[in-house]
Amino acid sequence: MAETKQYDVVIIGAGPAGMTAATYASRANLSVLMLDRGIYGGQMNNTAEVENYPGFDSILGPDLSEKMYASSTRFGAEYGFGTVESIEIDGQNKIINTDMDRYITKAIIIATGSEHIHLGTDGEEHYQGRGVSYCAVCDGAFFRNEDVVVVGGGDSAIEEGLYLTNLAKSVTVLHRRDKLRAQQIIQNRAFSNEKMSFRWHTEVVSINGDDDKVTSVSVINNQTQEVSQINASGVFVYVGLKANTQGFENLNITDDDGWIITDDHMRTAIPGIFAVGDVRVKELRQITTAVGDGSIAGQGVYDYISALAAETNEQVI
Repeated sequence: MAETKQYDVVIIGAGPAGMTAATYASRANLSVLMLDRGIYGGQMNNTAEVENYPGFDSILGPDLSEKMYASSTRFGAEYGFGTVESIEIDGQNKIINTDMDRYITKAIIIATGSEHIHLGTDGEEHYQGRGVSYCAVCDGAFFRNEDVVVVGGGDSAIEEGLYLTNLAKSVTVLHRRDKLRAQQIIQNRAFSNEKMSFRWHTEVVSINGDDDKVTSVSVINNQTQEVSQINASGVFVYVGLKANTQGFENLNITDDDGWIITDDHMRTAIPGIFAVGDVRVKELRQITTAVGDGSIAGQGVYDYISALAAETNEQVI
C-alpha cells in the first residue's frame, strides 16, 4: 500500500521553474517536496550551451541544473520520485496519487514542462535509440564523423545542429518551410558553418535502416512532390513541444491544446493550485521565464497558505 506523506506544498516537476519555486517556498519556512519522474533539471539536461542566462557568458545545461538544484534544496526542500496519476481535491487539502506514494498538501505547483513532439513517420519509433534522437547533447557523441540530419527550423533545432557540427561529419537541416524560425543570431552562425546545409520545403516520409541502425531518410519536397533519399546515420528531431499534463485532466485547468491556463500570479482556476514554466500558456518558453514564474509561484503559495492559516487561526510552519 502506498505511503501517505504530508507537506505544505508539493511541486510537481523539477526543472528551472520547479526548482526556483522550491527555493522561494522553502526560504519562507514551508515544508516542500519537489516531485519528479526523473532527474532534476528538465530540458536543461538536453541543452548543450546556455548563452542567454544572466550571470553566465555560457554554461552547459547540465551544469546549470546542478547549480539550481543545490540552491533549491539549501533551505530544506526535499526531492522525490514518482509519476502523478491523479489529483483529488478534499476541501482545502489536495491529494496527489502517484505510482509510488500518496501525498496530502495544502498547495500544488505544477511544473511538469513539455516534451518533444514526434514526427509520426515510418521507422521513427523503431529506430529510437538506434539513430533517432531528440537530444543532441545526450546522443551526439555516437555520431562522431558521420552524416546526420536535423528536422526542424526553430531555436532548438538550429542550436542543436550547431552543437552536432562539433562531432558529426555533416549536418543537414530539413525544414518544411523556406526560412528558419530561429533567432537571427543563431541563423547567422548556422549559415556560416561549413558543415551545415539546408533542405527547404522538405518533410520526412520515412526513416530507413537495417536491424541495428539508421542508414537513410526518405523525404518529400512539399512544393514539387519530389521524393528523394538522404544518407544519414542519425536523425535529430526538433519539431515542437507538447505540454506534460497527464494526470491533471480531471482538473479542467488546460486549454484545448493541453497547456495550463494561469493568471499573472501563476494561479489556476483552482485555489491553491499554481502552474509555472513551459507547461502553462505563455508566449516565450525559456529558462529565464521559467525562473520568473517559479519565483512568483513560490511567493504565491506562501501567501495562499498564510491566508488559510489566518482563517483557521493556525500558524504557518
